[in-house]
Order: sequence, then C-alpha cells, then structure tokens
Amino acid sequence: MQNNSVFSTSVKFLKGVGSRKADILEKEFGISTYADFLTYYPFKHVDKSKFYSCLQAAQMLNTDIQIRGHIVDAKIVGEGAKSRLIALFSDGISEIELVWFKSLKYWSDYLRKDVIYIVFGRPTAFNHTINISHPEMRIENDDTQKDNIPFLPCYITSEKAKKSGLDSLNISKLCYQVLSEVHQQILENLPTSVLQQLHLMDRRNALINIHFPQNMELNEKAQYRLKFEEVFFMQLFMLRLKRMHKEQSNGYIFPKVGSLFNEFYYHHLPFSLTKAQERVIKEIWADFKSGKQMNRLLQGDVGSGKTITAVMLMLLAIGNGYQTCLMAPTEILAMQHYKSITKVLQNMPVKVELLTGSTKKKDRKLILPAIENGEIQILIGTHALVENSVVFNRLGFVVIDEQHRFGVEQRAKLWRKNIIPPHVLIMTATPIPRTLSMTVYGDLEVSKIDELPAGRKQIITKHLYQNHRQQLTHFLKSEIAKGRQIYVVFPLIKESETMDFRNLMEGYEAFKIDFPEPQYHISCVHGQLPTDEKEQQMQAFVSGQTQIMLATTVIEVGVDVPNASVMVIENAERFGLSQLHQLRGRVGRGAEQSYCLLVTGVKLTDVSKKRIKAMINTTDGFEIANKDLQLRGPGDIAGIKQSGALNFKLLDIANEKDASIIDIAYKQAASILAQDPELSLPQHALLKKYLIKLFKSKTYYKIG
Repeated sequence: MQNNSVFSTSVKFLKGVGSRKADILEKEFGISTYADFLTYYPFKHVDKSKFYSCLQAAQMLNTDIQIRGHIVDAKIVGEGAKSRLIALFSDGISEIELVWFKSLKYWSDYLRKDVIYIVFGRPTAFNHTINISHPEMRIENDDTQKDNIPFLPCYITSEKAKKSGLDSLNISKLCYQVLSEVHQQILENLPTSVLQQLHLMDRRNALINIHFPQNMELNEKAQYRLKFEEVFFMQLFMLRLKRMHKEQSNGYIFPKVGSLFNEFYYHHLPFSLTKAQERVIKEIWADFKSGKQMNRLLQGDVGSGKTITAVMLMLLAIGNGYQTCLMAPTEILAMQHYKSITKVLQNMPVKVELLTGSTKKKDRKLILPAIENGEIQILIGTHALVENSVVFNRLGFVVIDEQHRFGVEQRAKLWRKNIIPPHVLIMTATPIPRTLSMTVYGDLEVSKIDELPAGRKQIITKHLYQNHRQQLTHFLKSEIAKGRQIYVVFPLIKESETMDFRNLMEGYEAFKIDFPEPQYHISCVHGQLPTDEKEQQMQAFVSGQTQIMLATTVIEVGVDVPNASVMVIENAERFGLSQLHQLRGRVGRGAEQSYCLLVTGVKLTDVSKKRIKAMINTTDGFEIANKDLQLRGPGDIAGIKQSGALNFKLLDIANEKDASIIDIAYKQAASILAQDPELSLPQHALLKKYLIKLFKSKTYYKIG
C-alpha cells in the first residue's frame, strides 16, 4: 500500500483485535496489516441517511430500514433456552416489536424509556405482528463515529469470523479505526497529469469514500478511481514487460526458410492453408528474423488449423538447425499431437518423439540421449518436458498448447533450459475476450486464426430434454446407418450423492440396451481408465471399429475423427459455455453435415437457459467467450483464476462499463511508457516505486 511503517503495522495492534482475532482476519480474509484493511472493500452500502415510520415497516419486510423512536415497554418472556427479550418500540404514532434471543441481560440493561433510539434492521411479520430481530441500536446524538456514517459499508465475512465478533458491522468499525489513524499518511501513486486529464479522485479521498462515503456519488467516483488504479498498474506492468522482451531479450535468428519447409509446403501439405494461417506464419516468421525472443499467443477456434500452422513453424526452426518441442497439458492431448504430427510428417526426414510421465524407463534411456545430442528434432510431451533430466542440444522454438493449464513457473522452466531463451508460441483453442486478453496476456503479441478451412459446414446445434430419449436414439441410429460416428459426453464418472445427473456408467448400460451388439459397437473412455486401456478404447473409435464413443470431458481437446458427425452432450446444463463450445468442436471436421445435441433436464436455471440459447444461436468462438465471461465472470474462464494473473478486487472485466476502464488505462499506460520507458523521470518516481512493490513477488519477471 505504502512504504510507511504504519501501513505494515499488524492488525493485532488495533483496539479490540489482539492475536486471536488477528489470526482469524488473516486466515479468513487475508487481512494482516493496516494496508490490507484499507483494500478490503465493502461489497455494498446500506443507506442510513433516511428514516422510516413503524407503519412503513409493514410495507418494507426483509428490507434494511431505520426508525427513530422510544421504548414503551420491555420484558423477558419464556424460560431457559426459549427465553427472549421483547421490547415495544414506538415512533410516536405506531408501534413494532424488537426481539432478542441472546445477550438478554445486556440488552435489558441498555434499554431505557427516557431516551430516543435509532433502530436499524430488517422487519419481518410473525403472528400478525411486525418485529425486528436483533436490531442494531444507538442512542440519538450519542457522540460516536457511527453517528456520522450515513451509508454503512457491508463486508463479506464468514461464520467462523462472526463467532469471534468479526461480523460486517465490527469489521466496519475496525476499518474506520484504521482510516482514522492513517488517512493523513496515504500518498498518491498516480501522476498528477493522469489525475487531471481523467478527473480522478485523489487516492486518500478514494479510500475514504470507498468505505465511508457521505453520499453515493462520492462512492461511485471512489470506485472508478480505484478500479482504474487496479487495471492501470496491471497494464503498466504488462506493457513494460512486453517492451523489455522486445528491446532486451535476445533471441535466436532463423535467417532462412529452409528446404524442409519448402518441401512440405509444396509437396506434402494435405490441404491448402487459409489466408488466416498464411498471415500468422508471416507474422511469426518476422519474429523469427528479428533477433529478439518471440513471446506470442496464437488464438484459433476449434478446427481452425493451429496444429498444422505450428508444424510448419517447427519446420522453419529445424531448417535453421534448431530443435523444437510441443508441450501439452494431458497425456491424451500429447499422444494425439504426436500421432497427428508423425502422420503429417511421415514422408519428411524429421525425427519426432513422445515423452510423458507414462513413457517407460527403457524408452527414456533411448530418448533422453537423443534429445541431448540433437537427433530428436521435434519432442512432444507433457510437463515431463520440464524435468531436469531433459537436456536439449539446441532448443530454438517452443509451442505450448492450452497454456492456461500450466503454472507460470512450469512454463518458465522450459525456456530456462537455454542460455538464450527459445522463441515461444502459446496456442489456445479457447477464444479469449478482448478485455481478458488485454489484462492477462498483455505482455504477449497476439495472432489469430479467425477463419475455418474451406468446405466445412456449420454445425447444427439443437436442445433436447431428457424425455426426448426415443427421438434422440432414432436420430443417432440414422446417422450410424449413413456410416457416421457419434460422441456422447457425460459430466460425471461415478454416482454422486449430491448431484442427480446421469453418469457415464449408467449411460453406458443404457446405450448398450439401445444400441446392442453385434450391430453396434461402443467405446467407453474416462480419466480413471489405465492409459493403455484408454488408448485402446480411443483407437477403436478413431479406426472406426466402434461407432459410438461414450466419454467424460477427456475428449474436450485432442481427438480428431473427421467421420464423427454428432456430439451428444448429456446434462449439458452442467457444463460451462466455453467447454460446451470446445466439445462441439470435436465434430464438423469432415465434409458431411454435423450436429451438436444438448441434452438437459426439464428444469433449468436462468443461467443454463442463456448458455443453451447462446450455443444454439452462434458457433463463433469469440462471441461464445464473451457471453461466457458475462455469465460466469473471469474466475472460471480458461483457468484464469488458477493462473494468478487476475487479482482485481473491484474491477469486473465482464461489466461493459469496467471494460471501458481497461481501454482508458491501457492508453494511459502506453502513453507514459512511450514518453518514459524506464519510468526514470521525477514525476514517475512514486509510480515506479509502487509498481515494483506490487509485482515484486512475481519472481519469473524482472522488474526494476
């Protein structure tokens, strides 16, 4: 927050906290210092600037309201555990009841008939009487800080915290206490020019008004300022990192196209490249010749031809005397890449090998020396590629597929294997909304394959309810009769006590009845199968021995069967929108018409209905990704939360208004770095200091 020692003071020194509560604050909410308290933002404010009458309370059930009045009578009724304190409260015209079920002696002593109280709480109706249980109360004109809070902040808390006296109200008191002590020492971290140009609230007032605003207009201005700050420093960091990569990170130069590339392009390419693929190859070829290490993100919808593009780029690297590798997140995907790449390069003098956690010891003894002496030119594998035992002879180009499934340090290990880092291409079939791309991948150059190969027919997507099973079975049999194959995907492997959904094993038994042998043959694949059996089952489907593959989402990526024309997704309401789109992309790879059938229960939530509607209305991956972002938020999209790249406390990148802040912050950050790349000018001293403090834990980046 600041470097001042007061901001790093432990919260245990706050009045009323101590070591025990401090421990709970840290474990439950990540609050260990005064600075943490200031950025533990409220999720809403309750309007305590207005007063209501007892009569109005009857029309405002379950709504927070505030009433001014006096106690008419108070008494404890009942005995033992069933005792309660009931007070008759009047505003001078009408009356309601106030009820307490605990701390009865305290409240009985607190209530007096000769004073005016301010009561705050949610009225409910019980036995034809309006009452408020455990209201918040204070004596009018009591000279305490609470009297001056017209909009009470509400903070997320937990049951464990509440039991220790750390409910939302008490958290607000502690936050008020922190602000009272340190507000004069809060320093600005944005340049004056930015504040003036964007008419932003200064940082001190922003932190005061995000917690304790005098009106909600000030709160909105505070939110805007602090949202801008969050994304501005992320943009500044990413753009600076990108600039450093360009200017300081030397990379291998691949000066020639080479005979391998030309031989493959003119004589062995199985189909013509799309214009989008050609454009991407040219963009990356320019990076290869630049003398700087390439860090590029390649986005392409399912079936757009990313893998063949990567193969051609590998041939460019090999033609210049370098080794290449492709790292995939799962063994299934690594195996699929290995098979497809060896097939497409079968007539080329290129040595391709596979290395995963399941590679046998005797095979490793042959593979590892061949990597080290440079004999293996393309190595395909999983995280096994980053093991210390894997030593490359001359690694020049790295392809990382579905990179969001790897940790940042895992990826960094791969390119630390060289003194000069190899060129890095990160591929994803999960289209990334622009706002996410600007924040999470702001340090990368971005290329897009936004065109599908010619001759592909648009996949027809339909929604069926579970009670349409007979209709579904008839349709699937008609497709099999045409010689087509079918995927059926289930969300669960085993029975779950908490979820009432068809699972894979039940589905398998049901399908064996509807599609009996010997007329029909079924493969069954899931993550708990031994690798050999899984491979055997998948190979039976790929080769056409089985017409139906029942599977969990292990087939979300990596399985390519052009003859498969139908994707059935059971309990489609259980899947995220991007995942549904990924699964749909397993079909539509041949020239025949393909179908995606979304099977759901009859009762659907509003979110599920919107997902199904989006799937039916569009096959555009980027449109799907934007809709998914709106429905689910960034935390669940493409593993972003797991990557640790997004930790915004206020900014919601799924919100259109907040998305505009990202654009504004990007322009401001780019403008400052264009003027002062090293942030060495006096007016940027605090900016740089704060930036380093924010990102000092990112050990895989150099910043300073």
